[in-house]
Amino acid sequence: MVSEKYIEEHIAICKQLSAKDIDKFAKNIIPVLKAGNKLLICGNGGSAADAQHFAAELVGRYKTERNGLPAIALTTDTSVLTAIANDYGYERVFSRQVEALGAKGDLLFLISTSGNSPNLLKAAEKAKTIGIRTIGLLGRGGGKLKNMCDLVFVVPSDNTPRIQEIHSLLIHIICEVVDDGLG
Repeated sequence: MVSEKYIEEHIAICKQLSAKDIDKFAKNIIPVLKAGNKLLICGNGGSAADAQHFAAELVGRYKTERNGLPAIALTTDTSVLTAIANDYGYERVFSRQVEALGAKGDLLFLISTSGNSPNLLKAAEKAKTIGIRTIGLLGRGGGKLKNMCDLVFVVPSDNTPRIQEIHSLLIHIICEVVDDGLG
């Protein structure tokens, strides 16, 4: 049965995750927000949807009633995305926004199943020049981003749908950790 195979695959990956590592990863976001800095979030395709979802949970609320948190999904403004892609190339759609919206003390949160998207690599490079820390939620061994980010969490899978499922799970756990840490 196909669905049983997918469920078993998902559970097997979850069993490889370390709650301690997830908690450590998530807690890196709290000091940034406590200091009044922003979280800039980006990814492509399904990871773009994850970036938007993550920002929505922080700006709105996850489970705890609290003030909105400064989180921006760099994937949402189609006019900005298409203008940058048209004028500078798709590789710069995120780095140009990091340059315009980011400031020292902010945190760039990169989501990628492969860790090799040129536009994410350029965003990480730009963040470094500004003094913005980078954190990557990755898959497939982490790709090139693994060595470019200050901190990474790599889902132990090469299967894109399973990586994306685990990314969604981790985003919810991160939101819970942030809520607890700011509460």
